[in-house]
Amino acid sequence: MRKRPWLLAIVLLLAALALLPIFVGEADHTVALMDAEIDLSNKASLQRGAKYFVNYCWGCHSLKYLRYQRLGHDLDIPDELVEKYLIWDGSKISAPMTNAMRAKDAEDWFGTAPPDLTLVTRRHDGGLNLSRGADWVYTFLNSFYRDDESPTGVNNLLLPNAAMPHVLWRLQGTAKPIYEPADPNTPGSQREVVGIKLAEGAGALSEAEYHRMTRDIVNFLVYASEPFRPTRKALGVPVLMFLIVFLAIIYLLKREYWKDVH
Repeated sequence: MRKRPWLLAIVLLLAALALLPIFVGEADHTVALMDAEIDLSNKASLQRGAKYFVNYCWGCHSLKYLRYQRLGHDLDIPDELVEKYLIWDGSKISAPMTNAMRAKDAEDWFGTAPPDLTLVTRRHDGGLNLSRGADWVYTFLNSFYRDDESPTGVNNLLLPNAAMPHVLWRLQGTAKPIYEPADPNTPGSQREVVGIKLAEGAGALSEAEYHRMTRDIVNFLVYASEPFRPTRKALGVPVLMFLIVFLAIIYLLKREYWKDVH
């Protein structure tokens, strides 16, 4: 039998990819993700999410693949309201949603330039627990806690030592960490943060109101990552039905043309 080393290499590569989630997932996945409850048919939620994004996120993060005019058209927001409430830097309504923060300033202030968020909810990696999907972003926004040793004064349970400050702290309040006791039998061991606790009335919003707000933001980011998604889903069933009917017609034509061929 002729040896095929390239075939063996492909088999080994596929086996490694199949096992990779086991090794990577065990090391990374420490926090259960919350359900963002995405609903792109909820225009009111998307409108609120756009407002919250511009007010609280747009100072650092851009949506460079989404244009103001497209946003207004999809979310039923008139152009004059888009220009009045969503455009703060004098950009034209046909311009993409980029901010004015210079990359050098961002690196000086945060250590790294804040990422563009247009595609943040579409970053999936086949279940390796490293994705930045909608549930991940929603959980991240609800996982800040006080950390006096951090340069920003806060830390994040989902993404430890994140450079991002808790820009929504006035609305949510600042949660306190819940520690796991250090192992007395292990010299030098440190307490590990295993959860957070938020006191009632700590912020301007109630817990339910804050969760709704962060859901609206994530819902809007999911829309921004693929504005055509609702249209694509709406066209999916009719297109499949057309293809099925067309296939049936082709099959009948084939039988008609070949029925006298022996």
